[in-house]
Amino acid sequence: MQQHYAKQEGESITWDAESVAWLEGLAAASGFDAAGVAALADDAAEQQQAERYTAWVEAGRAGEMEYLKRRDEQGVLIRSAVRRAFPWARSVVVCARNYNAGGPHSIQPAPHGTGWIARYAWSGRQQSDGSLGPTDYHEELLGAMASVQSALQQRFGAAMRCYVDTGPLVERAMAVKAGLGWTGKNTCLLHPKLGSWLLLAVLVTDIPMPVEVAPLPDRCGSCTRCLDACPTGALVAPREMDASRCIAYLTIEKKGSIAEELRAGMGRQVFGCDICQEVCPWNRKAPVVQRQGSYARPELVNPALEWLAGMDAPAFRRWFRGSPLERTRRSRLLRNVAIAMGNSGLPQYTAQLQAWAAGQDPVLAEAAAWALARLPATATP
Repeated sequence: MQQHYAKQEGESITWDAESVAWLEGLAAASGFDAAGVAALADDAAEQQQAERYTAWVEAGRAGEMEYLKRRDEQGVLIRSAVRRAFPWARSVVVCARNYNAGGPHSIQPAPHGTGWIARYAWSGRQQSDGSLGPTDYHEELLGAMASVQSALQQRFGAAMRCYVDTGPLVERAMAVKAGLGWTGKNTCLLHPKLGSWLLLAVLVTDIPMPVEVAPLPDRCGSCTRCLDACPTGALVAPREMDASRCIAYLTIEKKGSIAEELRAGMGRQVFGCDICQEVCPWNRKAPVVQRQGSYARPELVNPALEWLAGMDAPAFRRWFRGSPLERTRRSRLLRNVAIAMGNSGLPQYTAQLQAWAAGQDPVLAEAAAWALARLPATATP
């Protein structure tokens, strides 16, 4: 049984080898596959990271994601450095969970007329009747992180904040500083044993980390498969992504119409994109996990476009409430489905696209008209 203690007034408590090892065991018992601690030092490396992030935003690479562009009273981007938002912070605990539930890849042959939903969004939790109900990794990871946070507070009596994709910090940069991997050329965190199918949760703490973790070496070598495979040219250079061109951004974050020059590259993707991870050699032997809350819902693997198109509002809520797809909303999902139908070249979608093209939603109508023009000439209105 672990002995916990609270920090006494005036007592100096820091991360040491023993406490980091204890954290790793605690994280594993809480359902994580890797954990580490990133030191915050206000050093040249952090300044360089802040400058890179600022340049990325100012180049327009964040698209319409306004939350990435928020600035403090001094006009500095809040996410450029952890201590911009948390002046009291001294370290960041990073926990990673593998979400590779197995199943096919989007780049493999698939039945005609199917779309693609990103692997992380397949997740389900087994219910009492044996069916799989939708889950959202935000809630799943926050639940697992609650036990980590509770134990840390008992051991250290520390101030801390917990986040899963919602805090004003760049989680992947912290994961690299914590020794959990290196930044791949596709901008994903690459762990030498787990690959990149990873979800991250972080705890910002006031516990000092006297010695920084030695960074893992970059082992991407001369490989450029991710850059070569990106259909929309979002990976403009190694470790440099133009998010405004990324299929994940276009299908999830982008509101309104999608630029026509990017639509053909979207292929059959209707929610997110896995291509740059699927082609990565480090994922060839990525472990497959089967755990509660992360089971693959079979209906979401290569889903039929016709099935998605036929969902009314109640059906959409029934299938996707409490899942990542709820975030994109039904109107945006249908826009994506219309583009996928156009890219399929299958005339069987003509009637559905014609109905959408004559409908009241201007964004969906425009996407449907574009899709109709891509179908065989005999299928056009």
